[in-house]
Amino acid sequence: MTTTSARMLTRYNRWANEVFFKAVAELPAEEITKPRQTLFKNIVHTLNHNYVIDCIFRAHLEGREHGYTARNTVEPPSLDELRRSQRDVDAWYVDWSDAVTDAALDEKISFTFVGGGAGVMTREQILMHLVNHTSYHRGFAADLFYQIPAKPPTTDLTVFLRDVPQE
Repeated sequence: MTTTSARMLTRYNRWANEVFFKAVAELPAEEITKPRQTLFKNIVHTLNHNYVIDCIFRAHLEGREHGYTARNTVEPPSLDELRRSQRDVDAWYVDWSDAVTDAALDEKISFTFVGGGAGVMTREQILMHLVNHTSYHRGFAADLFYQIPAKPPTTDLTVFLRDVPQE
């Protein structure tokens, strides 16, 4: 991966998160926290899991402790609070990608997984994990739209590349 790819991926992830949060905010309020047959109970808790993982790996990239003992919080924050927090962490990743070098992308980061055990990943691998992970769980949340029923937003990389001017 090059720094150009890293910048594109962080911007894509920020865009996809914003598109998704906008669509969630337009749903009836009771639907976003309605208990559903899914791993994280509801739409907001699913999106909160993405946020928590973003924060955990941000801490790994910064070489500090993250303070989480699980991959999600017991209760999610409000949608508005989560949306603001996600915007902040997405902005951090965009800024990080603007400053990272090709050599730094290859650096290995050692950390401990929340569930236990040692982990070692390059910065590039961490970024790829985060983009894939967030896309995967946005897919979980998109499926919950159909249970309402409502149409989820399209957050494909191809749509981002088509619709958002690239730097």
